[in-house]
Amino acid sequence: MPPIIEIFSQGEELIRGQIVDSNAAWLSEQLAGMGLPVRRHSTVGDNMDDLTSLLQEIARRADCCICTGGLGPTVDDLTAEAVAAAFNLPLEFDPVAYEQIAAWFQRRKRPMPESNRKQAMLPRGATRLDNHWGTAPGFALQQGRCWFAFVPGVPYEMRQLFREAILPELQRSYPHTPEKLVVIKTVGIGESDLQQRLEGIDFPGQVQLGFRTASDEIQTKLLFPHDYPDTGIETITLQVVQRLGEAVFFVEKPGEGKGTLVTVVGGLLRSKGKNLALVETLSHGLLASKCLGQDWLSASLVLPGLQEDHRAAERLAAMVRKQGRADYVLVQLCQDDARSLADEKSPATMDNVLFMGSEPCRCQQIQVSGTLPRKQNRAAILALDFIRRSLQQEND
Repeated sequence: MPPIIEIFSQGEELIRGQIVDSNAAWLSEQLAGMGLPVRRHSTVGDNMDDLTSLLQEIARRADCCICTGGLGPTVDDLTAEAVAAAFNLPLEFDPVAYEQIAAWFQRRKRPMPESNRKQAMLPRGATRLDNHWGTAPGFALQQGRCWFAFVPGVPYEMRQLFREAILPELQRSYPHTPEKLVVIKTVGIGESDLQQRLEGIDFPGQVQLGFRTASDEIQTKLLFPHDYPDTGIETITLQVVQRLGEAVFFVEKPGEGKGTLVTVVGGLLRSKGKNLALVETLSHGLLASKCLGQDWLSASLVLPGLQEDHRAAERLAAMVRKQGRADYVLVQLCQDDARSLADEKSPATMDNVLFMGSEPCRCQQIQVSGTLPRKQNRAAILALDFIRRSLQQEND
């Protein structure tokens, strides 16, 4: 049986929605990759009663809990005090922690405020987790059935302490083999349509099927037990990919690299020895920003009011190709004015026209809806996917 692992996040800004709890998401991903899936996430604000009661609950039901936040020097950083109250472990001054905090300020030639002394007060019996990346030391302790690890909420510091102090302890205590996850990435198809296309596939009972919708893609996830045969994984993955068709742009397999729509398009262009220029309307530079730093992007131009026909687009593409020394040029033509684009209830219509050297241009008309930022992002993603499909069809 895998251990029961929880993540406990502390901070008023989290429960008020002022920031997103990226720490919990990152920790869950790391732990799942180790074969240690997280059972529960909990978030509490700056309230001592809530903090102490939740700590006591977790000590009774979990085997391990990673706690983030609340280790700073200000009055609203209550984690160490809450641990002391919850488990009757008085705070004690740790001179080594204090020296590390003081050294952090000395290296930056800054005086250390007296309030930072608070960060050197740790619950009695706790193991200090040295923080070489900030002022807040972490600490760990066993209480009841649960091993607690407390780390700062600053993401960079949290990640370093996880790798240096928490990960080795978990590997010693819970030597599990991770499950095998296959992620099939698609664009241009809805989640309900995805599920409908997969109807009739007889997934084995130990294989878990799931979906995840992101802003730039939809993922179909296949989770296999760690000892599931590779041939079986290949067979099931191939079935799913065939059902989803050309909407699939990348398949992430265990032990292999990850891919995005940008990297896939880049790989296709490099294989042809070609580069690309972009003329954007609706996406207003967002498409180019997604391709920032790519060696195959030769030029980018934004013309928000471009409502010409395809013949005018061809003349524009010829000009851009000459000036930017581009092999291929994508031109967006938007049929809507600024007022209708800003109207959430009014879908926007856009033509993508791709000029590929001496070949006839390829055309696609799409509609995008929602808020203006959503329309712009969908326009960028669907244009990029149109380029991907066109390049793959050229190969065929």
